[in-house]
Amino acid sequence: MPHRPSGFVDDKRLWDRLMMLAQFGAREDGGVDRPALSPTESDARAQLVAWGRALGLHPFSDAMANLFLRLEGRRPELPPVLIGSHIDSQPTGGKFDGAFGVLAGLEAVEAIIASGQRPDRSIEVVAWTNEEGSRFAPGMAGSEAFTGAKPLEILHAAKDAAGCSAGAAVAEVLAKDVDVPQRAFGWAPAAFVEPHIEQGPILEKRNITIGVVTGIQGTRRYRVRVSGEAAHAGTTLRRDRRDALMAAVRIIHAIDRVAREPDDVMLTVGLFEVKPNAPSVIPEEVYFSIDLRHTDDAVVDRIDAEIRRLVEAEKGPCAVELRQIAHAPSLTFSDEVRSLVARAADDLSLPSMDIYSAAGHDARQLHYVCPTGMIFVPCRGGISHNPAEWAEPAHVAAGARVLADVAWALAARGD
Repeated sequence: MPHRPSGFVDDKRLWDRLMMLAQFGAREDGGVDRPALSPTESDARAQLVAWGRALGLHPFSDAMANLFLRLEGRRPELPPVLIGSHIDSQPTGGKFDGAFGVLAGLEAVEAIIASGQRPDRSIEVVAWTNEEGSRFAPGMAGSEAFTGAKPLEILHAAKDAAGCSAGAAVAEVLAKDVDVPQRAFGWAPAAFVEPHIEQGPILEKRNITIGVVTGIQGTRRYRVRVSGEAAHAGTTLRRDRRDALMAAVRIIHAIDRVAREPDDVMLTVGLFEVKPNAPSVIPEEVYFSIDLRHTDDAVVDRIDAEIRRLVEAEKGPCAVELRQIAHAPSLTFSDEVRSLVARAADDLSLPSMDIYSAAGHDARQLHYVCPTGMIFVPCRGGISHNPAEWAEPAHVAAGARVLADVAWALAARGD
């Protein structure tokens, strides 16, 4: 190419935008609390639109409030290349998860503009709605709606802890948008590339700057409700109790035992609610989550069968309801996109390596409709979903440089 776009990436501009976006939902401990489809995220979204408009990008949205900032190509009739991630966070999130990918996308487009070149295909920076799933479960709702993985009415029906539906929250966000037209679903991009912090320790430990993501491991997610009976803690004999908490503990302990083989199975119970949660009352209800992940679908399926057996075997005199809310098999990303990422890193003399994603991302959904890939950069200690989450400015800039060259390679040709 006459001018490689990576040479026009501005490290300070990218970093300043990252720190500025982190002020939307800033926590006192340095973290970020920016729930999906909240007024806080809506304000951050308006900032993205303002940055995009200043570059001449055209904003668009859709019925799930996904946000797109479009750099028009020479041949606008062609499907565009999408680059980006998400801007919603966990309640105790950090500054980089998701936000880095969106702002690296914006920086990549600005670098292409600064290079004086215009691609054949349009390039769109995307911020997907509700990737985290911390307010409306499960996550990745925006990319699921975009790709048709789930019907919009089901995604809109999800409710947060206060009883607000995702559909109502989407309507509030769209109503706050200023001159942002909506587009229909049902179109496929030419490609999608998602930059992200690794959320693991491998790149940092090996002193590698760029992770060429080969795929995403499989996952199943569940919600379990154990129903018993509230009673007096001092007068009800153990043999007469329907103790929902004891039943839940037995179930979790049994599942933990079977999930220890092989030793790289990821099993997490991250949500746990007890009612009435009073010291002298036998718990009448427990509601908890199960998050199961592994690279081998056969392992996930085997433990899934065990989970279904054990909730019945260990419930005792209580009733139990098991609901699977998400199932996604392991996948391998596009060879073409992976090759472009590796080649861009090599051209920039950046050390790179193949790496598998242990976490889920919106790229999972896009993988089924277009050539898709991801770019990882290191994060300190592998820590994420935590206010201590951190990525070095040099690594953030390196990821944006690789993205700029990959996006150009995908969009510069109109075949």
